[in-house]
Amino acid sequence: MLKLIPLIPLLPIVGVTINGFFGRRLPRKAVGLIACAVIAVAFVVAAGAVWELAQLPHDERVYEVEVATWIPAGTVGPESAMNIPWGFRLDALSAVMLLVVTGVGFLIHIYSTGYMSHEKDVARFFVYMNLFMAMMLTLVLADNLLVLFVGWEGVGLCSYLLIGFFYDQPFDKRTGLSCADAGRKAFIVNRIGDFAFLIGILYLALEFGTLRFSELNEALAHHGAAPWLLSGIGLLLFFGACGKSAQIPLYVWLPDAMAGPTPVSALIHAATMVTAGVYMVCRMSALFSSAPEAMAIVATVGAATALFAATMGITATDIKKVLAYSTVSQLGFMFAAAGVGAYIAAVFHLMTHAFFKALLFLGAGSVIHGMGGEQDIRKMGGLKAKMPATYWTFFLAWLAIAGIPPFAGFFSKDEILAGAWAGNHKVVWGVLVAGALCTAFYMTRLVYLTFWGKFRGDDETWGHVHESPKSMTIPLMILAALSVVGGWIGIPKVMSSDWFKMGDINVFHHWLEPAMTLPGGHGGHGEAAHGAAHATSATMESMLILLAVVVAALGIGMAWMIYRRGEGTAQRFARTAGPVYNLLRNLYWVDEFYDAFVIRPFYRLSRASAAFDRWVVDGLVNATGVTAEITGHIIKLFQTGLVRNYALVILIGVVSILAYLMMA
Repeated sequence: MLKLIPLIPLLPIVGVTINGFFGRRLPRKAVGLIACAVIAVAFVVAAGAVWELAQLPHDERVYEVEVATWIPAGTVGPESAMNIPWGFRLDALSAVMLLVVTGVGFLIHIYSTGYMSHEKDVARFFVYMNLFMAMMLTLVLADNLLVLFVGWEGVGLCSYLLIGFFYDQPFDKRTGLSCADAGRKAFIVNRIGDFAFLIGILYLALEFGTLRFSELNEALAHHGAAPWLLSGIGLLLFFGACGKSAQIPLYVWLPDAMAGPTPVSALIHAATMVTAGVYMVCRMSALFSSAPEAMAIVATVGAATALFAATMGITATDIKKVLAYSTVSQLGFMFAAAGVGAYIAAVFHLMTHAFFKALLFLGAGSVIHGMGGEQDIRKMGGLKAKMPATYWTFFLAWLAIAGIPPFAGFFSKDEILAGAWAGNHKVVWGVLVAGALCTAFYMTRLVYLTFWGKFRGDDETWGHVHESPKSMTIPLMILAALSVVGGWIGIPKVMSSDWFKMGDINVFHHWLEPAMTLPGGHGGHGEAAHGAAHATSATMESMLILLAVVVAALGIGMAWMIYRRGEGTAQRFARTAGPVYNLLRNLYWVDEFYDAFVIRPFYRLSRASAAFDRWVVDGLVNATGVTAEITGHIIKLFQTGLVRNYALVILIGVVSILAYLMMA
């Protein structure tokens, strides 16, 4: 199966080709079947390849294949030549991403066959979905940064196409955007980050003469590059990740991207594309570990985003917007983990987050489907009675994201908090704890207002509420099972060894150890790789675990006490909070700030530049034409076509030359 790795990104292209050329002439079920089948085959091949990789010795689990020489760049940087291959790399890190992308992606494709069954042009939808999968698989399997960048830009393009799928949808007064506007916003904001990302790639090529990950890791271990240069390159790459993974200040596109179909939100904005930035930072752990200043900024931005977005989720009323801000917040947790050196904890949370957040988005889509398109949680309530399968799966995802043991989110979030504490990043730890508290609160609020209490809509809507078909609920059940047991492969050492006397059974950390480089230039071996420094005692780690559970329980309890008393209690709290509530409800006026201080000044500058374009740029072009025209008129006076005129000119010339010579 390892030799079939190059086929994995090509399999979705088969679906793109068939549905792209023939999809509109095929039955809807056939279109969905083709789109799902190619992803299913890709998952089977990926699982087989990872199984073969696991049979190799622990420190030799790397398989690279060069399909072709892509760019023979010649002499670049300190090396004699740099040839950039179109190649793929499967190691412990890309194996995790590969299984997550193909596995969760397959479930979302199945769900989409039910959710999109009544939409027009479903073939175009599945073409975009398959194309996105091809680009994402290219990204995670790339063996060098330039091939990764192809996938990076590809998922950005597909995100634009999928968010704007309902391009003919009218302007939405609630969001202030149409689907087409949201797609353009996502595309433009991502391009801002991608520009910095590309500059960082070019600097790496100039400095090290290679872009292959294996060679970069070797060069970083032995190359004496200036620390300021490594920090600068790291920050350029991280700024690109801020755009792709929706971190401050480039997070503003993701909440508006909820205008797209719900399966798109689950696939792109929960499980795959938005995690590309986290994957890239962890893939470049050798670079970031050599640049502590860059790591400090990554940790700071990640922690700030985790709390900032969580507070906005507290007051959101659109069911998908709540989950959107939750996604931004959880991505902040992952970046904070990478910034404190707990790369394995970041990837662990990336994996578990893919399970429960995809489930939450698909559950939200099931609710919207059952409610006839309604997304305002203030008009819901009591849906538990009519949508039991959706409720119970959503319930399990809620416990997972809140951090309640033994669900998946508890183990990964605890590893991040333990890594921040052990790395002596107490401020980052405190901010993340506050973010975890807000997460438990707003997710409990979401569950209560959606499924518990009394229905707050009209009687006609209540009469039409129904459970979703099996094509939608079966993927929910599978993801629910993963949300429960998905974290058991990463049980902290203190729990397995000291609490239950089972020895160290943290399989996930042992798997990822060879793929990471920790600060100081060492591999991912040892105690630090488990998210806790050697200086952290088992007692302290146990206290941190218990504190994390208490914080989650506190957030759940606060939301329960407020909303179980009725809507009036929440309104009284809002009035009491006053300016704070308005600040959160208006999302800190960040979009308004960008509009006033970035977008409008840019438009004014563009209008002011119109005069420069007209009189200087266009003037130079027009002057060139006028000059050519005048010159032509002058020259044509001598180009008459009459031989006697030409003879006269020759005679005048000869006489002039003779006169000059006689005078000389």
